[in-house]
Amino acid sequence: MPHKTFFWFIFPSLAAMFLFIAMPIVSVAFQSLFIEHEQVLIEVENCGPFGCETETIIDNDATAAIREAEPLGRFNGLGTYFDRGHLATSEIGEAWSTRESLGAFVSEVMNLPFYRALAFTLTYTFVCTPLIILLGLAIALGVNALPKMFKGPTIFVSLLPMIITPLIGSLILFWMIDAEGVIGKTLQVLFDDPDLSLKASPALTWITLIVYGVWSSAPFAFVVFYAGLQTVPEDTLEAAMVDGASRWERVRYVVVPYLMPLVVFITLIQLMDNFRVFEPIVGFSASANATSLSYIIFADLRGDIARFNSAAATSILTIIGVAILLTPVLIRTWRDFNRKRT
Repeated sequence: MPHKTFFWFIFPSLAAMFLFIAMPIVSVAFQSLFIEHEQVLIEVENCGPFGCETETIIDNDATAAIREAEPLGRFNGLGTYFDRGHLATSEIGEAWSTRESLGAFVSEVMNLPFYRALAFTLTYTFVCTPLIILLGLAIALGVNALPKMFKGPTIFVSLLPMIITPLIGSLILFWMIDAEGVIGKTLQVLFDDPDLSLKASPALTWITLIVYGVWSSAPFAFVVFYAGLQTVPEDTLEAAMVDGASRWERVRYVVVPYLMPLVVFITLIQLMDNFRVFEPIVGFSASANATSLSYIIFADLRGDIARFNSAAATSILTIIGVAILLTPVLIRTWRDFNRKRT
């Protein structure tokens, strides 16, 4: 294809990516460098029958004039990125210098909001992603081996988590794990503990969120793997059977290598989605025991005073985190591509 034709072919996509992806990211990064103006305070004297009193009030006119002159706020540079609500470099340095033990240092760091959210985000990402891939592949292999008359109903049931809106699905499970719900009540009976609550324990809350994450995302992996299984060469599978390969060996040495490009694709998608986990935390009302980077952004924007600069800084740090997670996978994909070309 001539270069000119190729350019005009991809130009609409490039223009859309520039307008709706690149420019908003640049705007958010720029806003993260500013903080709100300080309010202008003035002292006024109120006099009454029993004397005069001096009190400090906000000069709304002067404050509004400053905000109108500089709508972005005061320039703060990278200060927001290093404050206590984000990377907290000063607090970490102080905790390290006064540490009594490594465990105490880690515990103190985990009390910082950003690192507490980062810990859950990374745990959720690195636990859910491989489980989703494995479960999706297992379901696809199982459905592919079923008789034709059973495949349709089984596929429909397997896709139900994908059909339900994530927030609605999390709310349904939230009610089920309640102390009066079917799961919560069953666990109380099984463990003979009437006070057992999945919502009260941080560890149980994390496990519940991870289970929901795997349940809600596994159908996507299943659909991709099932479509890929339809293209696996039958001749290769038959040759492996003739050579005496068991079903497990055929899956390991024939099917999985053939589906590796799909594994990479699902890994990329799930790393991005899981690192931005948000809906389950809202649906389960789990913010007391588990918060994510996306939830911090939500909390900054929905507060009584919206902290746009803080939300912008967390957004940029989230984007950087996603880029770091995807880099090893992209590098491997690039190397495999170059190896095939040579």
